[in-house]
Amino acid sequence: MKVLDRLEEILIATLIAAATLLIFVSVAQRYTLDLAAGTMRWARGAEMEGLAAAARSTFMHIKSVNLVWAQELCIIMFVWMAKFGAAYGVRTGIHVGIDVLINRLPPAQRKFFVLFGLLAGALFTGIIATMGAKFVWHVKQASSFSPDLGLPQWIVYLAIPLGSSLMCFRFLQVAWSFWQTGELPHHDHGHVDGIEEDPAGLADGVGEVGEAMIDSPLTPRDLTEPRKDR
Repeated sequence: MKVLDRLEEILIATLIAAATLLIFVSVAQRYTLDLAAGTMRWARGAEMEGLAAAARSTFMHIKSVNLVWAQELCIIMFVWMAKFGAAYGVRTGIHVGIDVLINRLPPAQRKFFVLFGLLAGALFTGIIATMGAKFVWHVKQASSFSPDLGLPQWIVYLAIPLGSSLMCFRFLQVAWSFWQTGELPHHDHGHVDGIEEDPAGLADGVGEVGEAMIDSPLTPRDLTEPRKDR
């Protein structure tokens, strides 16, 4: 299971990094072309033929790098990242959920509704995975290709059944863990890896205003989560 978790994280991180780098290079190319063209026009007006020639040479060299396909590839990578990122969100508990009423129910009823929600998510994503697989099969038979990259479209749409299948598995995994332990994966949005939460015991002297804010019912906190400074 740890191997699958690691592969999931590596895939998402790689897609984010590659898409970010590609967008940066594409935007930098467009701005550099504009700068070179502007410099060439200005140099010609100022009768600086040497600078104009250098700007024209730079413009032609940069223009020769064809990045028309960059936007299409970035869209594809973001789609794959979103599908597998959704599965990662189920595993780590980072999806937004409205659980105010659920957390106020008695433990037995709360467990029932949480399991119902998880199994409903597994059913939904399982249906999407099945329908997505059928869709990919039909697209493959049609032999269609993406306009810029020329990739077979079935490879692009393969993110639907693969990502949804993984998300369905994560829902079932979380449901089984909750059935056994009664705990859900929880992500603390205020926690930053590598930084100690209270290295000097600062929470002990927050003062009356700080205590009021911590004890306030308006302060975001899981109803089952105790105060961290006590």
